[in-house]
Amino acid sequence: MHITITIPDDIAQRLTQQVNDLSCFAVEAIALEAYRAERITSAEVGRILQLESRWDVDAFLKQAGAYLHYTDTDLEEDRETLRQIRVP
Repeated sequence: MHITITIPDDIAQRLTQQVNDLSCFAVEAIALEAYRAERITSAEVGRILQLESRWDVDAFLKQAGAYLHYTDTDLEEDRETLRQIRVP
């Protein structure tokens, strides 16, 4: 899908001086905010930004200060899974 965003020329010009690719900047911002609002998953962030690996997605999110959604319940489920597969 292609989306057109209208930005006043003076603001677009100033942003263009600060970022190399304004279109890429806008797509990253949309993906980041959608992830923070829990509207999309980290895997979907990777698809939108065409990142090659989960590690690239994790690095992007970490750099942006948007850490992975991992709750106490997730931790407990992971602990239980480890207990179940643990070899005595």
